[in-house]
Amino acid sequence: MNRLHVTEKIISTKVSKGITWESVAKKVGQSKEWTTALCLGQMTATPEQAKVVGKIFGLTADEQKWLQVVPYKGSLPTQVPTDPLIYRWYEIVSVYGTTIKELIHEEFGDGIMSAIDFSMDIVRQPDPKGDRVNVVLSGKFLPYKTY
Repeated sequence: MNRLHVTEKIISTKVSKGITWESVAKKVGQSKEWTTALCLGQMTATPEQAKVVGKIFGLTADEQKWLQVVPYKGSLPTQVPTDPLIYRWYEIVSVYGTTIKELIHEEFGDGIMSAIDFSMDIVRQPDPKGDRVNVVLSGKFLPYKTY
């Protein structure tokens, strides 16, 4: 058994029982974005969170322990993603990455946006021309230090 097997069991149970990530997040007490990342093997659960997820998805005590192990982050099977939705994010970074970098540096100086001290919010934005995906990424600015 490993973390991937637990992730596959979670996804299989989610599909067979019609569970939504939002309903899981409410029970876990975290955002749907973070909770989904946890269930997909990208975050580390506390013992309490692992127990809640375990109850929802019928995980054994051993499987719940895997949710508490720090995962190997980064789950894409290929360097350039082939899934169309994920590829569009790759395309966004390819096209707008230098612009994002330039504007962050102009506003904040030399540093990075943290993906550790980070939050994300994904919501449906109704639009008469076709609903839109509204994604807000918020990361702490971490300046490079001199030494």
